[in-house]
Amino acid sequence: MTELEQFAAPGSEWWRSAVIYQIYPRSFADASGDGIGDLPGITGRMDSLQELGIDAIWLSPFMTSPQKDAGYDVADYRDVDPIFGTLADFDDMLAQAHARGIRVIVDLVPNHSSDQHVWFQQALRAAPGSPERARYIFRDGKGENGELPPNNWESVFGGGQWTRITEPDGTAGQWYLHIFDPTQPDFDWTNEEVREEFRGVLRFWLDRGVDGFRVDVAHGMIKADGLPDYTPPTESDSMGGGEENVPYWGQDGVHDIYRDWHEVMAEYDGDRALCGEAWLPTLKKTALWVRPDEMHQTFNFPYMMTEWDAGKVRDIIRESLDEFGKVGAPSTWVLSNHDVIRHASRLALTADSPQGDGIGPLSAGKPDQATGLSRARAATTVMLALPGSSYLYQGEELGLPEAMEIPDEFRQDPTWFRTDGKRYGRDGCRVPIPWEADAPAYGFNTTGDSWLPQPGEWASFARDVEQADAASTLNLYKALLRLRRERSLGTGSLVWEELGEKAVAFRRGDLHVAVNLGDMPLELGDDVTFVVQSQSFDGTALPTDHAVWYTKG
Repeated sequence: MTELEQFAAPGSEWWRSAVIYQIYPRSFADASGDGIGDLPGITGRMDSLQELGIDAIWLSPFMTSPQKDAGYDVADYRDVDPIFGTLADFDDMLAQAHARGIRVIVDLVPNHSSDQHVWFQQALRAAPGSPERARYIFRDGKGENGELPPNNWESVFGGGQWTRITEPDGTAGQWYLHIFDPTQPDFDWTNEEVREEFRGVLRFWLDRGVDGFRVDVAHGMIKADGLPDYTPPTESDSMGGGEENVPYWGQDGVHDIYRDWHEVMAEYDGDRALCGEAWLPTLKKTALWVRPDEMHQTFNFPYMMTEWDAGKVRDIIRESLDEFGKVGAPSTWVLSNHDVIRHASRLALTADSPQGDGIGPLSAGKPDQATGLSRARAATTVMLALPGSSYLYQGEELGLPEAMEIPDEFRQDPTWFRTDGKRYGRDGCRVPIPWEADAPAYGFNTTGDSWLPQPGEWASFARDVEQADAASTLNLYKALLRLRRERSLGTGSLVWEELGEKAVAFRRGDLHVAVNLGDMPLELGDDVTFVVQSQSFDGTALPTDHAVWYTKG
């Protein structure tokens, strides 16, 4: 391999190089003691976030919701759900974050609403063809009496994408579309009234001072004309990340929506940002979401889902820098979030586990915990040396593994119920995180209540335990984030280096970065000075599943 210099996209906006920490509010910190995390809980832990060294936080949904899908079913886009607090609590949290130099991104769910949203309730009471129904995707059914759904589309959560309603007069009526659960009807984004409503929602939160939005299902808001039948491959990705030409994913019309939103964001100072959750089959297509007049970031899911293989990791980093660079955008780097198996477990799985399936008590190929943690620490050590923006998911800085032994009776993910327990879903990465080893609920609150059960092993991962351990995952993250900031690693260029086919190696100025994904140690030479080791080791031979930052001479 010859040396090749690759650059991050130029620009001084904060989001081009930021490290953004995802907070899943119901599992971060619970000030009320009811077992569900809340906004005052986040405010109370703001100092810990500042100490970690992140640049921004992204909050998963906290808006008014019946919580059928943990807040991704929004009933009121302009208010806070009472289980999380009030708008005043949000304003206080935002002020406390800004006072510490931490920006705040909020989750926006525009593909669908809750079935309790006032618009959908109006649609149920209105007649077929009415303006109220035109805000959603209602269609007559097929068959002699309309008893068959309009097409064969399968829901991400299992079952079909269509549900038939009973009309106000008591007769069987039209069907409505929901890519996800029946309690989450999809908006019709060809309707100008829908588009104007969301311009207002954007401005509502921008006026309060938020720094940007993470856009949920950013690839699903436009459906193909005529809603044609589609049968996914047998081994399909539930969110469409590996499939081409899916009629409800990645349609060209979504780009007009984001060009419109880009103009709304530009009305405000402070470089407000849009980040898209878009599961697409190639990085080339993913990069279309971040052309100069559209979104500012989109998640690099191909990078997140790359196997623990040196050649594949090198290729995805190269391709990411190339494809995002072509449109003038930074690559984002991410290893975990609230929808996937935590990477401290995922990277050591020995059997396939498609996105959204999760792992549980009866799953095959469960990971070895020590191997998973070693690989996770190494992967993060590489990720935080890459130019661009990085996303962290709450608890990964503690090295938390997936909670795999949740009893069936405690599970809450709609996927579990809509597949009759055949897919465990995402509960395992959403368990409330531990703060203090000897406190009730490990410091999640003071009452000991927890909406999902916390594993007994959580005590060893508690923040106070790791804070006192120089070799902990928490202190590794703190060191990486501090050095990343001091050395401005979020910007600039990357020069590839050769260290063998089982290694990934590159240089950032005088800083060398290497990770060993092979089975044998790799000799780095006698003239190295280690800056960071993902795990401590003696000598200059890099052990398997370890990563380092080092200088020479």
